[in-house]
Amino acid sequence: MQILFFDLFLIIWYYEFVNIKYMDLKNIFKNQDKKEDTNNSALNELFWGENSIWNEIKTENKILEKDFDVEEIFQDALSRWASDIHIEPDETNLNIRFRVDGTLVNYKTLDESYKSSLIARIKVLGWLKIDERRLPQDGKASFNEKKTNTSIDLRINVIPTIYWEKIAIRLLKKENEWVDLRTIWILPMNMVRIKKHLADNFGLCLVVGPTWSGKSTTLYAMLSTFDTVDKNISTLEDPVEYRIKWVNHTQINPAINFNFADGLRSLLRQDPDIIMVWEIRDSETAKLSVEASITGHIVFSTIHANSSVSTIQRLVNLWIDPLLIVSSLRMIISQRLARKLCPHCKIKYKPEEIVKEKVIKRIWKYINPNEELFFYKVNETGCEKCNHKWYKWRTWIYEILEMTDGLEKLILAWASNTQLEIQAIWDGMVNIKDDALLKVALWEISLEEVFNILWN
Repeated sequence: MQILFFDLFLIIWYYEFVNIKYMDLKNIFKNQDKKEDTNNSALNELFWGENSIWNEIKTENKILEKDFDVEEIFQDALSRWASDIHIEPDETNLNIRFRVDGTLVNYKTLDESYKSSLIARIKVLGWLKIDERRLPQDGKASFNEKKTNTSIDLRINVIPTIYWEKIAIRLLKKENEWVDLRTIWILPMNMVRIKKHLADNFGLCLVVGPTWSGKSTTLYAMLSTFDTVDKNISTLEDPVEYRIKWVNHTQINPAINFNFADGLRSLLRQDPDIIMVWEIRDSETAKLSVEASITGHIVFSTIHANSSVSTIQRLVNLWIDPLLIVSSLRMIISQRLARKLCPHCKIKYKPEEIVKEKVIKRIWKYINPNEELFFYKVNETGCEKCNHKWYKWRTWIYEILEMTDGLEKLILAWASNTQLEIQAIWDGMVNIKDDALLKVALWEISLEEVFNILWN
């Protein structure tokens, strides 16, 4: 009896409560469907109608794409003699800067909405993966300069940052007829030393300096002095920046394990007269370069060192025996790049007496002390010729060390850098600071620029 009563209670509860709730829910869903239909119609009109937001966005994007031109960036960079283009995102903007005469200058600041489209276009240009945003990428591309119809190589590097991806583009001209020893501002006493060792039948010549100090230009300027028809000249480079007729340029490719050491080992079987190794980065490349220079080849290369005498210690650190160093090394060129004063707006002035005395004390051997000494400085307003940047182009500052009997004895005796420098100056080396001060006296660079580069 109790069970029947309980069953009857469940039946009544179902019809009275559950069924009513079911009907209510059904009505609610019906109303909800009507609302959704109404909302969908409104959304369709909002996003897809004639006056929809989507059409406005598409129109706006068309305007942005019309105003935005990657080619314009490259043309403007080349017109300003820029060597690099930096595209750098931050929290709210996309900054574009050019490296002109060694200094970064701001070109444009774009809205952050340009990030995706700009970087994607440059990635496509360099045959890079568009969807890869976690790892750095390297690419290459070519570009034609409209004014001179010159082909420009683009070396593209992409690296992820916390805001987005940063891009650095190196601009390299494929043909540079102006690369010559006479155009890189070598003083006469240093030119005599360079030409003396370019006439050697064998030996190692090194160009040293920090990054972006013009080492490759000096190497190519020395290579251009040889008769390329009568000589077998081969190079190992990364990247190939210049093209010289009758010179065999080889591009190193670490991605397939083709490095400088492997390339140099194979190159020695190509019967070369002159070899240029882009950079000595490890002990194996250093040993092969030294051995090649001893066995009847002229070898040119670069190495990272702060001065000419510290290069010898750098070779020792790469496990090169001092006896092999003195047997192979012929010349070390240490260099820096300094911004030249604009010849159209620079200001002539007479230096203070104490400054004049200190300068004359260092370079008295190379100037006439009886003549009045004048310097030039920047005009803070600049002019149209230099784009109001005070400087126009750059000049080289050199220090050239020759291997002499005195240096050989000191190297074999494991002498210090100070002892080597004193001996080199005694043997006739012009210190890099003296070379810079001489170019101040010749009105090419400012005294402030010399302090900035060499005296910090």
